[in-house]
Parts: sequence; structure tokens; C-alpha cells
Amino acid sequence: MRVLVAGATGVIGQPLIRQLRDAGHEVLGTTRSPERAGKIEAAGAIPVIVDALQIEALHRAVAEAQPEVVINQLTALPDRLDYRRPDETFGPTNELRAKAGPALAGAAAESGARRLISQSVCFYYAPDGSALHTEEDPLIDPGPGSPAFQRALALTTLERATLETPGLDGVVLRYGLFYGPGTHYGKGGRYWRDVTKRRFPIVGEGTGVFSYVHIDDAASATVAALDRGAGIYNVCDDDPTPMSEWLPAYAEAVGAKPPRRVPVWLASLVAGKEVAAQAVTLRGASNEKAKRELGWQPRYPSWREGFQEALG
Repeated sequence: MRVLVAGATGVIGQPLIRQLRDAGHEVLGTTRSPERAGKIEAAGAIPVIVDALQIEALHRAVAEAQPEVVINQLTALPDRLDYRRPDETFGPTNELRAKAGPALAGAAAESGARRLISQSVCFYYAPDGSALHTEEDPLIDPGPGSPAFQRALALTTLERATLETPGLDGVVLRYGLFYGPGTHYGKGGRYWRDVTKRRFPIVGEGTGVFSYVHIDDAASATVAALDRGAGIYNVCDDDPTPMSEWLPAYAEAVGAKPPRRVPVWLASLVAGKEVAAQAVTLRGASNEKAKRELGWQPRYPSWREGFQEALG
């Protein structure tokens, strides 16, 4: 089938294009930068140059592409995530989700596409005491006065546009934390650098539970969703794990010394209250629905073998 990947030069874009091509699909990929078009061509797709925030241009590009399926992978995160400066760090991605997301959904429906698949995250559920979150659990609602309010609003807007636009079969994939080549956890990435320099400590007791997914597995779940499933799916591995366990293993995988430990109050002061809270209160996500309804099985069922093979 003919597939348009919006945001094709992002961290998941390259493995996704390759897997779509390997499955026999015709792939087009958007980028706003002509200089990055070669990256899309090298992966085997047809580049489409468009700024997704230019709504009229976006509608024209989708109409000309005539896709059967549109995949929204639009993000604009910086190399270093500074939670103390939320507008600078997350503002561009919030705008893509809240403005370009609904526009892309409308353009897809107008062009005759039958399905829209959108990227979301499975680490933004409201803390309700659940051991593992399922897709039925509500997302966090931090309130208008919180620095995280715009992120929550943007995610909600994107997901609703994906699922509620008339004429489209909408699928939301709530990915876990990406690792693998080109990610913050990959060689040379932000977390790789911090861990190798022992600047990424375990906070408090490290009880926050993290759900990971290798970018190749995230891509394969996306390919599976081309013609299966409906609604929302958590796309993560089978092994949600507390920080106190995964961070030392990650340090070992990249050849670093064991991480230090710092109290919650110090992490709040240095990295921000949200980062400190995640380290001790975050809960993982269940992938059972994705495996059952999409027929998806991650190549790396656990980050344990994934870290060693992909990073070691």
C-alpha cells in the first residue's frame, strides 16, 4: 500500500521506512529540510519537503501524495531535555502535536486515506496506584498552572484528532522510552554521555518503573498497525523495571562505572521536580493489548538483552 510517514527523519523514521519497504509498501516521507531529503531517499522512500506547521502547504502535500495510510511521527525534541525550561524544551513538539496533528488528520481524511497512525507515549499516565498501566487508564492532568500542562494538552489533542476525525480509522501508539541507535540512550546520545561521566544518578530509592522499547520494535509495531487494530496501544517491552535496576545495567552495557545515588531533594534542585518525581513514582505500562490485537511480538522482549546487544 501507499504510506506517507510524516516526520520521516526522526529517530524512528529510518527503521520504520526500511521495514515498510521490506514489507513491500510504497513509502513517502516528509521533512521540512531539503538538506535531509537524501536521508529519506537513502532509506528507500520518496521525500516530500513540507513544513507541517504550514497548514495549507501540509494539505497540498498530503493531497498530492494520495496515501492510503498516514503515519504521524512528528516531533522536535532537542538533544538535551531540560525540564526546568519546559517551553524551550518541549514547546516545538507540543506545537506539532496540538497544531500539526489535527491538521494532518484532516488532510489525511480529505485525501482519501483510510487510516491514520499517530505517535504518543506510554509514560504519561496519571499516577493512580496501578502497578502497570493499561490503555484504559487516564493520562496525567497536571492543571493549567503546571509546567507539564501544555505537554498533556498537546498529547490529548493529538490523540483525539487521530481517533475522532470522521472518515479515518485511527490508531494511537503509545511508545515506551526509545533506545537503540540515534536515541538519547544510543552511543553518543545524551544519556549515554551522562552515564559514562557518572552524571546520571539513581534518585532516592529509584522506585520509578520505566517501560522501554527498541526503535526497531517500535517500528515493527507501527508496520503491524497498518491493517490491524483500532484505538490505543501501549508499545513497549515485556519488562517494566525500576530505575534502581535498569540504570546500573545500562551503565554496565555502555562500559561505565556504576551510577551514583542522590536524594530526591537534590535531584529536584538540579534537574527539576518532574524528573525527580519520575525517578521514584513513575509506573510502567502493559503491552498485552498490542501483542494480542496487532499480532506484534518485540524482538527484544526485555531491555536486558536489548541494552547488551544494541549498546554493548
